[in-house]
Amino acid sequence: MTETGGGDGDDGNNSWDKMKIFHIPCLEDNYSYMIIDEATKEGAVVDPVEPEKVLQVAKDNGVDLKLVLTTHHHWDHAGGNEKIKDLVPGLKIYGGSIDNVKGCTNKVDNGDKLTLGADISILSLHTPCHTKGHISYYVTSKEEDVPAVFTGDTLFIAGCGKFFEGTAEQMYQSLCVTLASLPKTTRVYCGHEYTVKNLQFALTVEQKNARIAEKLSWAQNQRKSGLPTVPSTIEEELETNPFIRVDLPELQESVGCKSPVEAIREIRLRKDNWRG
Repeated sequence: MTETGGGDGDDGNNSWDKMKIFHIPCLEDNYSYMIIDEATKEGAVVDPVEPEKVLQVAKDNGVDLKLVLTTHHHWDHAGGNEKIKDLVPGLKIYGGSIDNVKGCTNKVDNGDKLTLGADISILSLHTPCHTKGHISYYVTSKEEDVPAVFTGDTLFIAGCGKFFEGTAEQMYQSLCVTLASLPKTTRVYCGHEYTVKNLQFALTVEQKNARIAEKLSWAQNQRKSGLPTVPSTIEEELETNPFIRVDLPELQESVGCKSPVEAIREIRLRKDNWRG
């Protein structure tokens, strides 16, 4: 379990931080996240698939857990909802209105806003394709310069989720329109630790992209040290993630395509068949 504070992904101990975010590794390669409003010590947790682990982090940090933010219905994200609801009376569990999320008490649609504690605002963004009702949560603080987005299995660092319940058009909209339009400094917290493999694949798409090679080297060092590769930023994704870069004509050309949607479909197909 590691943490970042507001600002620049620091260790979370700065007195001016209004929002603290903890990474909580779960299962084999999942991440749950705890968002804490420092003024009130109220907390929200994203995808608490291992409730006991999450509640221990809350206890260790004196956090009063108020909300669960579920990105999508898959068991490795929503599978802990019913248990955590039993363990924390009155806990509100949010999930996409058309995603059939287990244990959901409050359904959200694109544009719905929630608040946490005194300072934190949470905006629901409908980012379909991996599942039809997938929600990403865009989180800002009144005093906080650097926002965060929790993207579940839609946007990974240097990758994206499989198109299980949607189309290339939808993934293009989710990544390249909805998420790419967030402020470039926005910190990206995704649902799995897939970064090294994603960057290795990204290099097969853009062999000459030096930023991908640099980030791969950094990510490999992070993992060797037992550290997470989250968060990224929207800006870093626009430099290194082939799926969110498909508007670039040179990238389309490199995969033999003539449109961004065609390119995102082709790159996903290549990734599905890649055995790197």
